[in-house]
Amino acid sequence: MRPPLRAVAILVATAALVAGCDSSDDWSQPRPAPSAVGTLGPGFVDPSAKPTPEATITPQPGSWAGVHPPKDYRVVLLTAGDDEPTRALVTAVKDWAENEDVALRTITVDTAHDAVPSIVKAMEMGPDLVVSAGNDLIDALAMVTPNHLDEKFLVVGAELAEPTHNVTAVDWSGASFRGEGLGMSSTYDPDSFTAERCAAAIRAGVAAVLNDLTGIVVWL
Repeated sequence: MRPPLRAVAILVATAALVAGCDSSDDWSQPRPAPSAVGTLGPGFVDPSAKPTPEATITPQPGSWAGVHPPKDYRVVLLTAGDDEPTRALVTAVKDWAENEDVALRTITVDTAHDAVPSIVKAMEMGPDLVVSAGNDLIDALAMVTPNHLDEKFLVVGAELAEPTHNVTAVDWSGASFRGEGLGMSSTYDPDSFTAERCAAAIRAGVAAVLNDLTGIVVWL
């Protein structure tokens, strides 16, 4: 005997609800810390001497290419600013996420007043990593990140002057903004934010984070 249509509808709705709870879109449930897929190539870092906090490393080009995030790696992209360098970084992060099957959510910060609340909102989403793109976020990150050491942050195209162990940065000559009132370690050059360099920045930075090489600056 076939069940009544109403009963079938209830079963279908229940199955959909259960499936929705198990979806990769649901970040509310805790899970084990993600692990890297693949390994770092020679020249990324000296395997016999782990970088000290706040150290700068200069990996060999492409030495990060063999490292990938696990499927559905949870990333929140924080972005502020509409300048060409920031747009180039955002494009690189989104392209990387699509190519690597990363679960990506984006928060756009409209004003300086919104920066700290937006960082807090990003953390509350439960990501594996918060990626920052845009110089306008640096001062707010410098205030928030030391108070949330269990959250991992990756800054691309800039750096924090005194990063704690949970903040990793990737920059290069022409992209080393450290906050208002602080000098750069190199002259700022918007033209240095090429598509190739921005793509390398997100890949090298994530490779460092997934290998627990955090609290450092990765210099390209």
